[in-house]
Amino acid sequence: MPELRKDPIVSRWVIIATERSKRPSDLVRPDDTPKPAEKPKFCPFDEGNEHATPNEVLAYRREGTAPNSTGWMLRVVPNKFPALMIEGDLGRRGDGIYDMMNGIGAHEVIIETPDHNAHLADLSEDQFQDVLWAYRDRIMDLKKDKRFRYILIFKNHGERAGASLEHTHSQLIALPIIPKSVAEEMTGCKSYYDYKERCLFCDLVSQEIEDQKRIVAENEDFLAICPYAPRFPFETWILPKRHDAHFEDATKYEIKNLTLLFQRTLKKLKKALSNPPYNFMLHSSPVNMPDLPYYHWHIEITPRITRLAGFERGSGFYINPTAPEVSAQFLKELELP
Repeated sequence: MPELRKDPIVSRWVIIATERSKRPSDLVRPDDTPKPAEKPKFCPFDEGNEHATPNEVLAYRREGTAPNSTGWMLRVVPNKFPALMIEGDLGRRGDGIYDMMNGIGAHEVIIETPDHNAHLADLSEDQFQDVLWAYRDRIMDLKKDKRFRYILIFKNHGERAGASLEHTHSQLIALPIIPKSVAEEMTGCKSYYDYKERCLFCDLVSQEIEDQKRIVAENEDFLAICPYAPRFPFETWILPKRHDAHFEDATKYEIKNLTLLFQRTLKKLKKALSNPPYNFMLHSSPVNMPDLPYYHWHIEITPRITRLAGFERGSGFYINPTAPEVSAQFLKELELP
């Protein structure tokens, strides 16, 4: 059983996921030498290999096809090597100054397409939109579990970004606690709201539209920007223009417009940086909280083209060699087919 342990100094929770030691790539240092793309002999995410994954919890399928068989367009399955386990209770307890609880949660994989060689950026519009609907459907289902306080959706693209399998996929982890990075965002936004009675993210959207210096792309409902103080070169955020605390509350029309802007942004990053490794994270409000007037869901995309070294890890400061205004202008002017 995994454990959640709390660092008493900085109030940071850490998952001690002993089950994941079964992963064959665990603790292996990635080789930075570029390798020619080639299909592995066996990929558990390929169509026809459904027996190699746990049973699907969601699938978008062609009519008449059976669960856990061929004929799917998108599948969601429990992670075979989960960071957290779905069964059991939290079992909160202490050991002197140390706090811990059982590693309870859900860890799922969204297999975005049956095509082994496809990239998320290059899927059809309908396929990309299906990925976003799958995120929403799984959040709506898992938020019914009262043990969970937060659901994080993220993607690791490329080995240096943490992807252990080449087949394009994203992941979902439901947690019994609110992640520290999200809690810090919420604290900052709450302080701003208490002082100005306005949402900080809404003000940020308004100012970026007025300034026009860091905008990558926009449409009626969404804005893509390189944020004012980015941690990484070409870091890009996607924000709804309308205040909304929960991603899963987005309308059908908004999901369509999010698809158009999100995919366009990924295409630009892929072309500009020669298909870089990247992570993206969907930050939404905690699932057990009502519509918060001070917090605004958003997506953060962080290309992994620089490395964290001793100063960054020791100080918490990030050194970014590229100004966001330069990154945004470059991406904005980049033409796509």
